[in-house]
Amino acid sequence: MAKRDVAVLISGSGSNLQALIDAVAADPDHPARIRLVISNRPGVKGLDRAAAAGIEAIVIEHKHFHDRAGFDAALDAALRARGIELVCLAGFMRILTAPFVEAWTGRMLNIHPSLLPAFKGAHAIDDALAAGVRVTGVTVHYV
Repeated sequence: MAKRDVAVLISGSGSNLQALIDAVAADPDHPARIRLVISNRPGVKGLDRAAAAGIEAIVIEHKHFHDRAGFDAALDAALRARGIELVCLAGFMRILTAPFVEAWTGRMLNIHPSLLPAFKGAHAIDDALAAGVRVTGVTVHYV
């Protein structure tokens, strides 16, 4: 099976990124090859994790754009310039525009730290703990 070139989009510590890096490293037959990490925030630990794994990492700061469409266009250009085939949102805390999502339909996955639809949003783990649920987990889904 041919490996697919993957980009991982992050906004913070990169704990999900690290799990992906570890999974790929542990299995020489893993179908993914993480080629790029993009963060919308500079100086986050996830960028250090990418560097430690020898993965190209870039920052595209959303604050440098007048609107979401401009930011998404820069993301799209960076992904296409590197021949990325699959995008993984791993703790990426930006809402993407419909045209970006449509352009990557069937080739973009999201990792969310709860069993959706329970505990949506940025604090899903804390919310699940506060609610005292007996069962929780992670949802991975196509965007």
